Amino acid sequence: MLLPHESLITARITDHLALMASLLKDATYLAALSGAAVAMAHALRAGNKVLFFGNGGSAADAQHLAAELTGRFLLERRSLPALALTTNSSALTAIGNDYGFDDVFARPLAGLGAAGDIAFALSTSGNSPNVLRAVEVAHAKQMVTIGLGGRAGKLSILAQHPVSIPSDCTPRIQEAHILTGHILCEIIERELFDGVGL
Repeated sequence: MLLPHESLITARITDHLALMASLLKDATYLAALSGAAVAMAHALRAGNKVLFFGNGGSAADAQHLAAELTGRFLLERRSLPALALTTNSSALTAIGNDYGFDDVFARPLAGLGAAGDIAFALSTSGNSPNVLRAVEVAHAKQMVTIGLGGRAGKLSILAQHPVSIPSDCTPRIQEAHILTGHILCEIIERELFDGVGL
């Protein structure tokens, strides 16, 4: 007996598995992910911080990944300096009202970011104006920029370390983004703390 929505459920799981399988064979993705992880570990080892930002589901992912670093991912260790620029609703609404929505990440990044910090941009389209504007500000401040996006978009050109998911489907890209973020967190913990006991 066919369950309600069973065909849709199985189709979406099949879509998800197909994208995950494609990542395993995507040399560009694997190299970009490794490069981003090394850059993040290097910055954190040097005492710098990671500033995450994005809109909508990417805002939720920004908060999630910042929490994995300030709390813990898999290892019991000291807190790492990470912040999601999406969490201060007073700043977001004030900046959006006074300067415009395109500056809601650029303005706090200008105040909080420093040379050597990581500006970690998330955008499924790769074309969010406020995300791109923040990356430009990060470059001006000599921050290291990581862009987690989809198949296309300006973010993949603008970021120093673009990590692109080979898909045009927003839900599948978002699913791959959180997997990518978790892999980054695991590599960072291994690079900084594995066997150290902190």
